[in-house]
Amino acid sequence: MKTFTAVVEAGSFVGAMDSVGLSKPAVSRHIAELEQHLGSRLIQRTTRRLSLTREGQSYYQRCKEILSAVSEAEAEVGSSAIEVQGELRIGAPQTFGAMHLAALWGRFASLHPQVTLDVELSDRIVDVVEESFDLVVRIARLPDSSLISRLLAKTKMVLCSSSEYLSKRGTPKIPEDLMKHDIISYSYWSSGNTWGFLGPNGEVTVHVNSRIRANSGDTCRAAALAHQGIVLLPDFLIYEDLRSGKLVELMPEYRTTELGIFAIYPTRKQLPLKVRKLVDFLVDEFQTPPWN
Repeated sequence: MKTFTAVVEAGSFVGAMDSVGLSKPAVSRHIAELEQHLGSRLIQRTTRRLSLTREGQSYYQRCKEILSAVSEAEAEVGSSAIEVQGELRIGAPQTFGAMHLAALWGRFASLHPQVTLDVELSDRIVDVVEESFDLVVRIARLPDSSLISRLLAKTKMVLCSSSEYLSKRGTPKIPEDLMKHDIISYSYWSSGNTWGFLGPNGEVTVHVNSRIRANSGDTCRAAALAHQGIVLLPDFLIYEDLRSGKLVELMPEYRTTELGIFAIYPTRKQLPLKVRKLVDFLVDEFQTPPWN
């Protein structure tokens, strides 16, 4: 496994020689014996380059996890002070990742200098297992029950707009009034253009018509600040705008959706130490979220 991962990371048999302390024929023999043992080709060899097969890519990710676990086990036996090490592949939503996570990665890296971080920001729902993420941060009503999760914080959706827009178009008093207004909507909102509220007389659902639709919370916020309409956004994104008065909360007596911000990771019998350290670090950092 060590030889195989070294070849993959070096991009060649020759490049792997130094890291594993073997000759080129020995490296080639290790790979050939591994493929024979598994009954599957892991690496496609050409005169110009090496590339992983589909099976090789999957096996490479698992090898990295296993070798990292072996290193942690050896460190735990050999020393009372365990050095966290290895690569962490992390996924997070675009806006939340930039606003509230970006500054944390440097602090975590300083605490654990033997850890490398690979952070991917995307608002799509990633497949944690298939895409080999060690941890993803996800904002949802409930986390995926097939995965392990820890709640980091909560955020509520806030209906708001600029005062200038309201001065031109009037202020909605009840959810049904939204049908007469220009709406800015977030493309990935799970209920689409059907917005739900819990008011004094129970649940109210209204279908809104989007004048501007975007798959970016930042774009939706910018449109609202430019007086283009009414928007429903999480308070972690607009809390400073609300405090400064740039945006005004509408119909506060009608409660909107509350979401959890979760750290999610694959179901494993033994959680790798590097993931456990990261989860604990994030839980500590979000004990008092700035938007609350």
